[in-house]
Amino acid sequence: MSKPLPAVVRTYSTALRMLLVMTVILGIAYPLLVTGVSQVAFADKANGSIVQSEGKEVGSSLLGQSYDLPKKNPDDPKEEAQPDPQWFQPRPSAANYDPHGSAASNLGPNSDDLLKAVNDRRAAVAAFDGVDPASVPPDALTASGSGLDPHISLAYAQEQVARVAKARHLSADAVAKLVEKYTEGRSVGFLGQAGVNVVLLNKALSEQR
Repeated sequence: MSKPLPAVVRTYSTALRMLLVMTVILGIAYPLLVTGVSQVAFADKANGSIVQSEGKEVGSSLLGQSYDLPKKNPDDPKEEAQPDPQWFQPRPSAANYDPHGSAASNLGPNSDDLLKAVNDRRAAVAAFDGVDPASVPPDALTASGSGLDPHISLAYAQEQVARVAKARHLSADAVAKLVEKYTEGRSVGFLGQAGVNVVLLNKALSEQR
């Protein structure tokens, strides 16, 4: 009759077997199951909601991006990029829409720097869109908490219609209909306000002929 293993050996043996079993279940089987289900049922979302135009990946519908003119001196870090009038512009971003550096400005409501930035943006946006500074919507002046929000308010999108239509030689009515088409309602029907996904709107705009 074989001698029973010491209690400490049995305890460690049981723990090791449990570790191996749970590793297989939770570390291999479960991730494969979740990945398989997501690829079958939610392939677009599972792969990052990638937006394609003319066969090329142009962004993600979950992440905002800049729509600027090319810099005159790309190697000059001091040169500020200028917005391209042919595109709907997103709201400001404290992270410059870098998904690796998602962040807010951390400036409080009593910050002189924030007040100056808002006033500067108000004047710049009003001049760019050709509107009264008093009519510029708040989301055109302040960044989102993440700095990556792809949405703007319906008011800000409508403000840009005339400028985009003129720059692209399209009718204002045609551009306004695109804005209407890509306007999303409130979350779950009652949270927040209606908004427009700038990435999807600009993709549709690029496909206009």
